[in-house]
Amino acid sequence: MASNLSPSFAYTVVYVKDVAKSVAFYAKAFGYSVRRLDESHRWGELDSGQTTIAFTPAHQHETDDITGAVQTPPSGQKRGPVERAVENGAVPVSEPEEKEWGQKVGYVRDINGIIVRMGSYVNPQQSSK
Repeated sequence: MASNLSPSFAYTVVYVKDVAKSVAFYAKAFGYSVRRLDESHRWGELDSGQTTIAFTPAHQHETDDITGAVQTPPSGQKRGPVERAVENGAVPVSEPEEKEWGQKVGYVRDINGIIVRMGSYVNPQQSSK
């Protein structure tokens, strides 16, 4: 049976040690507004455009019993400035650099050890006639 549904990418869920701390970090470091942080601190959301960034605890029945415990990546990467995020607790991984497609891209490690790719908007290429 065919479906008329057109799926959209609505949420990215990040499994973290401390939901409230992670929500505060992302809001401050990347300039997002907090949409929701429940009283139990087991769910938080940021207004981040079409796709919501959500946070939930890394260790909980729903994940540990089904897929095993979430693994935390090791820390200790090369340092370099990525201004706003670093000023608010991120660890630089690589300096921003210009890519051949017209985007500036850099990487930081957030307070949970997760690598975050930060890139500028891509300027549309001018067609040559």
